Amino acid sequence: MKAMILAAGRGERMRPLTDTIPKPLLKIKGQCLIEYHIQHLVAAGFTEIVINHAYLGEQIERTLGAGEHYGAKLSYSPETIPLETGGGIFKALPLLGTNPFLVINGDIWCDYPFAQLRDRLTGLAHLVLVPNPPHHLQGDFCLIKNHVSQGNTARLTFSGIGVYHPDLFKMCQKERFPLAPLLIKAMQNGQVSGEYYKGEWSDIGTPERLYSLERTH
Repeated sequence: MKAMILAAGRGERMRPLTDTIPKPLLKIKGQCLIEYHIQHLVAAGFTEIVINHAYLGEQIERTLGAGEHYGAKLSYSPETIPLETGGGIFKALPLLGTNPFLVINGDIWCDYPFAQLRDRLTGLAHLVLVPNPPHHLQGDFCLIKNHVSQGNTARLTFSGIGVYHPDLFKMCQKERFPLAPLLIKAMQNGQVSGEYYKGEWSDIGTPERLYSLERTH
């Protein structure tokens, strides 16, 4: 199974830290966020990794190279303008192939055991949900008996970690669009499974959250 790291965001909320460096290259304890993801994925057996990028993307390619230093084979999907999550994944499909693939947001920090995701997909998508953080108490989706929906019960937060079948994108076109509407449509058809992960997870969306993570690691 191949993996993809989403790294094309501008990082507006991280300014001024991202004025001269893309968010995936921000560091915690001297290590770039995206390097942590690559090492974590390789340790779980994911050695073919696709990375999309837009803002200052050449810095990402220059820093990571072809991936041999990490024991990985890295491929890049550059975007002239950010295509959002859905559009970015769709553009990268030729690199991801025809089998299900893992996607992880480049701006999170977690200790999730990626290896266990290889056999989780039964429909079009499988999402990892986490407890709602203080900045997102309303959550995103409901999880009932391993099925994800928009139901009215207590919601959990989408972690930014998911496994997707290419067929989730079969009606899409090469343009800018979010992932959420595709997931919601698949949920309505009972094609999205999920799991609740209570381990370490952080959404690094602001400098304050980055500094907090730095202090605790």
